[in-house]
Order: sequence, then structure tokens, then C-alpha cells
Amino acid sequence: MSDRNPYERLGVSEDSSFEEIQQARQRQIERSSEDGTPVEQIEMAYDAVLMDRLRMRQQGKIKVPEGIRFPERKAPAPAPASSPSLDERTPGWIRDSIDRPERNDILIPAGVFLALSVLSAFGAQYAPIALAFGAGASLYLLNRKDGRFGRAALLTLVSVTFGIIIGSLLAPLLGTPLAPEIVASWLAFFVLWLTTSFLR
Repeated sequence: MSDRNPYERLGVSEDSSFEEIQQARQRQIERSSEDGTPVEQIEMAYDAVLMDRLRMRQQGKIKVPEGIRFPERKAPAPAPASSPSLDERTPGWIRDSIDRPERNDILIPAGVFLALSVLSAFGAQYAPIALAFGAGASLYLLNRKDGRFGRAALLTLVSVTFGIIIGSLLAPLLGTPLAPEIVASWLAFFVLWLTTSFLR
């Protein structure tokens, strides 16, 4: 090889990768101010090396990586545009509060509150006792889910209060012969069932 060989001028070999050739060019340009080599000579050597590499590639002397030869093979298929699901649009605190119960987690509270509803149906004097048992059952069922007794107590208190208030307001409107206490307790049991089954 002569002194004019562009590979020698850049300080690379014919086996050097494209990245190595680029790095060598950059190094030579940075050194050009120190050793007085004109930048044009470095650029000419770089261009000559690139042209030689292109010629070798066309002759099949350089193996081209598959991804460079056929970039369409590597391109990932575009993801279909989709709107966010209901779960993704729901605020996190609501998602964390709503439970996806199994069948038994719905049926067991339903059986408990149905039995207490039957007890309260025997007379208005039994409604407070049935409600007390219902509140205890709700505390137990909610606390069993996540072990937070304070939260279970708060949910139970809100559910009982809401059920009694709404039931007391609805009882006269329904025109039922049942005492308002019984209607209020039934609605409270329904709200307690919803709370213990679908909240955590």
C-alpha cells in the first residue's frame, strides 16, 4: 500500500466498521490543528474510504447486516389506535375501592342479610336487633377483605345510616302496611349487601 492510501491516512483497516471509520475521521480532524494536516485531505481520505466500501459492498465482499439491507423486515407493525378502557379512565381511588368479587363473596353476604331481613319482618321491635347484627356482619366481612378495621367501620356506619334514612323516606311513599322501621331496615340491609360485596 502507498503513502497515499486513504485507509492509512485515516488510521483504519479495510476490516474496520463504519463506526470505527467515523471515529477515526473525527480524531484526525481534531489532531489536524496540531500536526498541520489540512482538513480537506482528511475529508478526501474519508470520502475515498466510503466509496471503496460502497464498491466492495456492491461486489459482495462486505456482508451487509440484514436490518440494513431489508429495513422493512424489522419495522414493527403499527399498533392499532384504541381508546382507553373504562378501567384506564376511572380515577385510581375509585378503582382501588371497588372489588371484583367472586361468586361466594356475593352469595354469602346476600344470605346473611336476607336472613336478617326475615328476622326484622317478624315485627318492628326486631328491626334494631337485626340491624345491629347486620352492622356486625358488615364489619366482619369488610375487615376480612383488607384488614382495615377503621375503614370497615366507616363504610358500615355510612351504609346503615344511608339505608335507614332512604328507607324511612320511602316507606310512606310506598303505601305498604309494613312498619317504616321494617322498610328502613330492609333498605339498610340491601345497602350493606352492596357495600360488603362490591367495596373493599
